[in-house]
Amino acid sequence: MASHGTTTAPPAAPATGVAELRGPTPGERARDLVERAWRPIGLLLACLAAWWAVTATGLIEPYLVPSPGTTLRVMADKSSYIWHHSWVTTYETLLGFAIATVIGIAAAVVMVYSTTIERTLYPILLFAQVIPKIAIAPLFVVWLGFGIAPKIVVAVLIAFFPVVISMVTGLKAVDPEMIELSATMGAGPLQTFTKIRFPASLPYLFSGLKVAVTLAVTGAVVGEFVGANEGLGYVILQANGNLDTPMLFAGLLVMSLIGVVLFVLVELAEHLLLPWHASRRGDSVTTTY
Repeated sequence: MASHGTTTAPPAAPATGVAELRGPTPGERARDLVERAWRPIGLLLACLAAWWAVTATGLIEPYLVPSPGTTLRVMADKSSYIWHHSWVTTYETLLGFAIATVIGIAAAVVMVYSTTIERTLYPILLFAQVIPKIAIAPLFVVWLGFGIAPKIVVAVLIAFFPVVISMVTGLKAVDPEMIELSATMGAGPLQTFTKIRFPASLPYLFSGLKVAVTLAVTGAVVGEFVGANEGLGYVILQANGNLDTPMLFAGLLVMSLIGVVLFVLVELAEHLLLPWHASRRGDSVTTTY
């Protein structure tokens, strides 16, 4: 007990220099967005300027390469026509991408947990990937008709390989000591998979998904080239046959835009689902006081 007339000293203040993590401010987020975006935007503007310069100076005839203004005017004048066919291609792409993702993840899990199945399937998958899809797309039209099914099948075949390979790599990249630790703590195979293997494989999976979603666009368009009466592949094929280069360029631009938008959406999903990954740690700011 303290004697009469004495006071208890207050607790010592925390030492200075201790690091503190805080979220980025809106200004820091804006600067980071500008830092990420200005280079690709600058390159895109440079390409548009070069395109305009080549067409404006008459170095290339307009029927070979239309000017940016002509292409944009065609896109505006026939916006409803382009929008309809763009939606068809987008729907085929999304459906093919979703099917490829589900099948790819399931195949990767089976291959990782069974060496026999992996040694059996892996060479077949590699062989199937090497075959040009444009060469076998006519077969799917013969087998499945001129509907949406052949386009989805081609999109699945093209998008499947990056998903399964990235997922297999991610599942195998887990530290074996973590697997052993979970086993010693009484975790079963299902718990180990859901709590350790699958979360650790997500960064690898998303890397494959970003590649697969852009390839799915290509697969849908390839299927439309072979046999279709709607979709951007049909638009591009018709424009090429009619020597309508402004519409052809418009179709190519819209197709590229669809691929970029889908890629950004997958990257956004990765950003939301994997805030703990090392690639996202830069979002936290360390300060000292």
